[in-house]
Amino acid sequence: MDLETTITAPTVGKVPTEALPTLVAAEPPDIPLCGSVLVMIQFDVCEEIRLDQLRQILGARTADTSFKHVAPGYVRFQRPPVEEVLEPLILESGERLQGDIKYFDYGVVSVVFELPFSGDWDKLVQLSSRWVWDTNFESLATRIVKQKLERAAPALVKPYTAEWLQEDYFIFHLREIAGSPSATELLASHGGFVSQVVRGETQPLSDGERQEILQSRISYYPHDLAVIGWNAAFIYDSPSGAETAIQLLQYANSQLLEFRHYDELLTKQLEDVYDFLERGGRGLWSRWRTARAASKLHTVLLDVSELTERADNAIKFLSDMFSARLYKLAASKVGVPDYKDLVQQKLQTAEELYRFMVDEFNQSRAFVLELMVVIILIIELVYFFRGKPI
Repeated sequence: MDLETTITAPTVGKVPTEALPTLVAAEPPDIPLCGSVLVMIQFDVCEEIRLDQLRQILGARTADTSFKHVAPGYVRFQRPPVEEVLEPLILESGERLQGDIKYFDYGVVSVVFELPFSGDWDKLVQLSSRWVWDTNFESLATRIVKQKLERAAPALVKPYTAEWLQEDYFIFHLREIAGSPSATELLASHGGFVSQVVRGETQPLSDGERQEILQSRISYYPHDLAVIGWNAAFIYDSPSGAETAIQLLQYANSQLLEFRHYDELLTKQLEDVYDFLERGGRGLWSRWRTARAASKLHTVLLDVSELTERADNAIKFLSDMFSARLYKLAASKVGVPDYKDLVQQKLQTAEELYRFMVDEFNQSRAFVLELMVVIILIIELVYFFRGKPI
């Protein structure tokens, strides 16, 4: 297998070079900004991935959990994802895309493309606007994931045959800024540019909008900064320091993807139950059929409860409070709590429906049993008054 893959015109999933910025191969000494841009695309492909089996199939390694400072060993993923480095992708213009792919045990596959960046603030703003709103890496990432999963198929539990749910997210990481400003100095002098990058806007934003964006910021040391948005994030930190935020943003987006899946699954299941009840599921004799429908609903309830618990508790922050706060901020901005609340509400509704259907079935069964007793008594009385033994 070649170490590099060149994307040519007829290649399916090619990234058009006109949609990409001109990337500088070497960093001139007078360029004020230096870093990289990460494009994160995630897919919900199956109910579960057997990571031990997958590791053997792919010969891949377990991804390490990175934290801002040294933390005890129990601060980690309960089941660390399997990570595989992708072959470099060469664009027609000659720029190189580095990438990796991670497999999470709850069925999410995450692809990350990384490109180097160097330039000024105007160039970074233009780049963010072009990528956040215009450039689409989905076809390329989809093609890669499908190829990988063909080989990894034995490790997939209940793979989804319908179109995969997906999420994308952009991370603009600056490791060097001219003058090495602190986070406070950076926000004071270039907060407007930072807010534009996070929103993907080329025009300056209003004071109120800029303040709203910059409220979602967090720092651990004086010279690091993370500003988290719903679709993109700005990170100013060393490569090792930024790894914490990148991993937690990846995890938060994978959780969002899972809760979206559970929300759709429960919505469909509830619609099926309502349709069943409207078609006559509440009639006297048709109530007997509710036992099967209730059993199916209860199975879905148990499955979703187990899967949501697994996704919700996949990573622990028992002593790294900064990482916990960073994750809470990231999850809140991308919408994890909102979808989690929706799932919990629908689980509660499904539980109430299940109890209602079971009560309906029990009432029907009790009525039939009472009716059978009455019929037997009538038969006995008939034979008694006719003077014939039964």
